[in-house]
Amino acid sequence: MPTVQGELEQAILKVTGEAVRIRGAGRTDAGVHASGQVAAFETESALSPSTFVKAINFYLPLDIAIKDACKVEANFDARRHALSREYRYTIVNSPVVLPLSRRWAYCVSGKLNIEAMNKTCEALLGTHDFASFTNSEGCAKNTVRTVFGAELHRKDSFVVFDISAIGFLPQQVRRTVGCLIKIGLGEMGVEELDRMVISARAGMAKPTAPPHGLCMMKVNYSNIGFGK
Repeated sequence: MPTVQGELEQAILKVTGEAVRIRGAGRTDAGVHASGQVAAFETESALSPSTFVKAINFYLPLDIAIKDACKVEANFDARRHALSREYRYTIVNSPVVLPLSRRWAYCVSGKLNIEAMNKTCEALLGTHDFASFTNSEGCAKNTVRTVFGAELHRKDSFVVFDISAIGFLPQQVRRTVGCLIKIGLGEMGVEELDRMVISARAGMAKPTAPPHGLCMMKVNYSNIGFGK
């Protein structure tokens, strides 16, 4: 099955003649979108960053594109040097599916209580053990994460959930959204999510919202040369 990484490496090979291995800022769950993923690779090519952008995009399929590029130090690590990551989950809060958004937004027909959902977000802020919000793969590593921001807002038929953290566990954002939707529909109390955060019991947070509504929006660095 084609992957974004595979397509990028093939495009770079066609541009430079070099078989490279790109290193991304982080993995995303299968089916999740990204508009701000960052990846790095080494090359002996003398092409300028702007020329690289045009040349690589020429060989990429239409659903993948390089937005910007810059030179970095040889020791730059897109994952380890990231200060934070920003994700967005988009919900269509409508009694009917909106066809034009069905590939990037999850439809919830019942009216969501945004005020209750935002009140719940307060429990997510700060440093916690988020084991309840990941799967067995995520629990095989350190499950403590620091969340900087978590907030929802409504615009017309869309409800958008923005969350930022140093890093996320597998399924963490999607399990969080699944719980927030239940709270918004009145199917779960705010205190129940509080207990999930405190208990840190693997996989406790359910359901897991589908991946197509989630998008990696931005990866932040102290000084990388683009995205200013």
